[in-house]
Amino acid sequence: MCTLAIYYRVFPDYPVVVAANRDEYLDRPAAAPAILSESPRIVGGKDLRAGGTWLGINEYGVIAGLLNRRTADYGPPDPKLRSRGLLCLEALGFRDARAAARFAAQQSGAAYNPFNLLVASAEAAFVTYNRGGAIDQAELAPGFHLLTNADVDDFECPRISRSFSRFAELAADPEFARDPLARRDDLARLLADHSTQLDPRNGRPNSLCMHLGDYGTRSASMIFIGRDRRTARHFFAPGPPCRTAFAPACAPEPAEHAGSPER
Repeated sequence: MCTLAIYYRVFPDYPVVVAANRDEYLDRPAAAPAILSESPRIVGGKDLRAGGTWLGINEYGVIAGLLNRRTADYGPPDPKLRSRGLLCLEALGFRDARAAARFAAQQSGAAYNPFNLLVASAEAAFVTYNRGGAIDQAELAPGFHLLTNADVDDFECPRISRSFSRFAELAADPEFARDPLARRDDLARLLADHSTQLDPRNGRPNSLCMHLGDYGTRSASMIFIGRDRRTARHFFAPGPPCRTAFAPACAPEPAEHAGSPER
């Protein structure tokens, strides 16, 4: 299970702030954020097995993040289906989040294993769900939201019920709200949290930063989109955030003209 926290239109100078942990099998090969496309310019981590990305940003200030849904609800994943990470990469080919969301809503859910796909920009934010072949979509209201392998802000998920108030309290801190970029270490500490609750759905530990033998938190990211989209900042930890420092990662150059909302 991955975790993606988004502050959407919460801070005046940074209308989109994303903090995310990627949980994955340790032997699945992946590369740190790099340029994945030149036109449009897209930066993101790369899944070296299937070629897609789990989290990326494009030159227009659009962020896309892909989280797998809980497989116990729908049966084991089918390895023959199309990579969900490729869909995330394709969503980053659009000039704004609304256009990317329309594209995602038109997909065939049967072509993919279950997923949650977040797309967000300074103007709009959406989560597209593939619940066992049924595509559904929710537009996010301004505020803080937390997404895991369940629906957005679903407090039946122990990770959300445990962590939501902590992220929300950080947003209420006047110093953090004034400049979340400067106080990003506070956000990083939340991602490194090991407070564990057992998930009643499967009896397994359920913490933000997870270590379960051959599976766990592989990396973490923080992305800050400025209100003019020219101040996008990207930070990446190439290991669990509990013991791996964040460092500046590459970010796409801003587009000179936003153009039409279509690709």
